[in-house]
Amino acid sequence: MNEDRSAYRQVFKATSLFGGVQVFQILIAVIRSKVIAVLLGPFGMGISGLLFTTLNFISELTGAGLDRSAVKDVSAAFGKKDEQKIVKVLGVLRRLVWFTGILGAVLTFVLAPFLSQWAFDSTDFTLAFIWIAFAILLKQLAYGNLVVLQGLRKLKSLAKANLMGSAVGLVIVVPLYYYFRIDAIAPAILISFLMTFLFSWYYAKKVRLQPKKVTTKEAFSQGKEMIRLGVSMSVSSLLVALGMFLVQLFVSNTGGVNEVGFYHAGIVIINSYVGMIFSAMSTDYYPRLAAIADDIIKIRETVLHQAYIAVLLITPIIVLFLIFAEVVIQLLYSSKFLPMVGFVTWAILGTLFKGVSLCMGYIFVAKGDSKIFIKTAVLFNVLLLVFNIFGYYYGGLVGLGISFLAYYILHFFLMNYITNAVYKFYFPISFYGLFSVCLILCFATFMTTFLESEGLKYIIFTLLFVAASSLSLYLLNKKMDILGAMGNFIKFKK
Repeated sequence: MNEDRSAYRQVFKATSLFGGVQVFQILIAVIRSKVIAVLLGPFGMGISGLLFTTLNFISELTGAGLDRSAVKDVSAAFGKKDEQKIVKVLGVLRRLVWFTGILGAVLTFVLAPFLSQWAFDSTDFTLAFIWIAFAILLKQLAYGNLVVLQGLRKLKSLAKANLMGSAVGLVIVVPLYYYFRIDAIAPAILISFLMTFLFSWYYAKKVRLQPKKVTTKEAFSQGKEMIRLGVSMSVSSLLVALGMFLVQLFVSNTGGVNEVGFYHAGIVIINSYVGMIFSAMSTDYYPRLAAIADDIIKIRETVLHQAYIAVLLITPIIVLFLIFAEVVIQLLYSSKFLPMVGFVTWAILGTLFKGVSLCMGYIFVAKGDSKIFIKTAVLFNVLLLVFNIFGYYYGGLVGLGISFLAYYILHFFLMNYITNAVYKFYFPISFYGLFSVCLILCFATFMTTFLESEGLKYIIFTLLFVAASSLSLYLLNKKMDILGAMGNFIKFKK
């Protein structure tokens, strides 16, 4: 029992710790989005979304996944205390990030008129995509510096580089948005990545071990494994970026740039603010799962612990968001963005299914099963793209929200089937009982939003939030004895 309680505490502690670090970056992102929303409106948000999506897609396409694979090589050399190997790997990495960064920049520069035509049905934004070309180069170079810090365990410097880059970038771009409005969007993106690059370069230069100079031929010869692994690891991210890019192009050409603004703003809420829990938990969860990849019994236990904590944390957040959806959207953006309420309230219900599916999905990665990983990545991203296009075509923004929910429900059942068929993985019946109760609370809150009587609506809202938060706190305390741990901490302090 104590061992089980300790495991739940580890999951909760890691999720809280890494989530706390991300809060600062999300706060900066909130301020940036708020500035764009107030000064530029949905149209400006739409332009920003299309430019960012294009940048992410091309950088994923040309970046060879070096920001992921290089960490493994640098960490392995660091773990062996092999300084010669470390400086050699760093030299190969530096040369490769320059090559991939220039490749992405040149490709974007050449395609700028076509990208403007595809995204906006006009060549008026050609210059904006030229700005984005230089931003792609800076992004790749910055990632090269950040990989050095991460691989050499300079985590404080890594956090400072990210936070300082984001904060200083924000201070610079806010006046640009104020004075130049729409014309400032692309330069602001470039400046943001320039600040990240400069601060990452500053902290990377302070590291004692510096890259060894290598030729381009040597870099490709010695970095073959790094590139191969990176390309393999980037397949899923590339497909996600491609899917997002195509959906936004479809929305832009079907409904207009304003609709893209609503879609992009909604995705930020779903993937960044609510999705912070998923991102935070994966930082600690993946290494733990990889360490026991050959033991299915331990895998079941670890995935159960992670899914259990995820469900208990996300349920009160969904309920609270559904209650105050309009207030949250006006707080994060402005009243001009209220048309996206239907999209976000439908889509956020899918995050409960997404949280559990994500926990199962890491089994493929931990086991290094690249064939199944790639096949499922292709399958799921094609399904999401088809669902979103049909959803928006037939139901607009609300249809897009419904398509997200439908996709994540299907994703949940397919992940259950695949992991059981391939690895004999399954959740105990008790977990499905908890999941069902949380699902009922979320859907009951969603249905209550349609009541016409404001008084009755908020009475039910209060009861449902109290029920959701009480259930989460009770079960978290039961699994981890949070109150007991806090009591011991207070006694220790005294």
